[in-house]
Amino acid sequence: MKTALLLLDVQKGIVDKGNLYSQVEIIKSLTEECKKMNIPIIATKHIDLTPGSIIEYGTNNSEILDLVIQDAKYIIEKSKANAFFNTNLSEILKKLGIEQLIIAGFNAEYCCLFTTIAANDRGYKVIYIEDATGTSNNGDTYEMENIDIVDFIGCIFDWSDMIEVLYYDEYIERRNHILG
Repeated sequence: MKTALLLLDVQKGIVDKGNLYSQVEIIKSLTEECKKMNIPIIATKHIDLTPGSIIEYGTNNSEILDLVIQDAKYIIEKSKANAFFNTNLSEILKKLGIEQLIIAGFNAEYCCLFTTIAANDRGYKVIYIEDATGTSNNGDTYEMENIDIVDFIGCIFDWSDMIEVLYYDEYIERRNHILG
C-alpha cells in the first residue's frame, strides 16, 4: 500500500509554547524511518495572520523546524485546521498514488483531529502516531483542568474503529505489516 507521512504544523512557536521537544524527537525518528523506506514526507505550515499569535505569519515562530523542512518533499501552507481545505494536498496525494497516511504533528485537538478525520473521510487508511503529536494548549485552555488532550484525541480515534492509533514503538514493531 503506497504510504506518505503527513507532518502537521511542526512550527517553532507551537513547539516552544507547548514544550514539545520529546514529540519532536519522535517525529525526527519517524522521518528517518520513512526516509529509509522511501516514504514521501509532506509537511504543513499553518498560516496565522492574527497579531500576537504564537505562530504569527512572518515571524520566526511561524517557521517550520529545519528537521522537517530538510526531509519534506512538499510543504503545504494552510489557513484552516483541515489540511485538505483550500490546499493542493489532495492533488499531491493523488499524483503520488497514496492510499495510506501516517499522521503526526501539532496541535492534536485542532489540525491533527480535523485532518485525520478528513483523510479518513476521503478514503485514506490513516495511522495516527499518538506520541508524535502534541499540543501547545492544556486543560486550562478548555476549562477542563486535568484533561490529557493528546490522550483524549487518541482515544476518540481508537474508539472510532476507523483510525489506527499507535505509539511510535508499536509502529516500528508493525511497520512491515502496516506498509504491506
